[in-house]
Amino acid sequence: MPWYIYPLVVLAGVAGGFVNVLAGNGSLIMLPALIFAGLPANVANGTNRIGILLQNVVGVAGFQQQKKLDWRGGLWLSIPATLGSIVGAKIAVDINRTVFERVLAVAMIAMLVLMFLKPERWIKGHAQDAVRGMTVVKFLVFFAIGIYGGFLQAGVGVFLLAGLVLSAGYDIVRANAVKLVIVLVYTVAALAIFWVNAQVEWGIGLLLAVGSMIGAWLATRFAADKGAVWVRRFVIVVVLLSAAQLLGVLQWAGRLLGL
Repeated sequence: MPWYIYPLVVLAGVAGGFVNVLAGNGSLIMLPALIFAGLPANVANGTNRIGILLQNVVGVAGFQQQKKLDWRGGLWLSIPATLGSIVGAKIAVDINRTVFERVLAVAMIAMLVLMFLKPERWIKGHAQDAVRGMTVVKFLVFFAIGIYGGFLQAGVGVFLLAGLVLSAGYDIVRANAVKLVIVLVYTVAALAIFWVNAQVEWGIGLLLAVGSMIGAWLATRFAADKGAVWVRRFVIVVVLLSAAQLLGVLQWAGRLLGL
């Protein structure tokens, strides 16, 4: 593996961890970096969970210090999310690699659409309509989000924020903290499934995790509105190139240009 891959993976972890803790979609930076490093898409999907797990440990600790964390609510909601993540992870490890690459590419593009639509405005605008307390609907909502998180993870933060604000009744700040508890718990189950099915590369995964923990630590202490704009632009470019690669567009263009 070329030497420059190692710092690239660490930097991707820093950016991904920072974005994930503040809102979500950080995996749209980390997954392409792992694929660029030479991992198959399905193995990158499993390996990415190492960084997700450890960045959430740091993020949860940071929010706990700031006394913005509802442990009880987070742990209760993590139950349906974890059950869903087991289902999602099982689907991910059993799916055909080519099919998974196509699904991943489509999901990446879908997440870009959500980024352009700025879903956080929609979330904040309806927070007053939420109701606290566990209901069947809420259980099913977080079970469904868990399935997606176990299957792919990329973009799940947006869905979790929506679920926590609209159906669980949290304000956007506390929802961000509770989101980390839920992801931390269900990622343990999902990572175990990917590991048992030989879809985790621990070496590069731990390297990614080092960066993601640094990014998570920074995110719990700083707000960088101007920097977020550039991160968003970078994510858009990287995701478009990664989706094009997974869909075979880059290979087709290379053949067309005789490269």
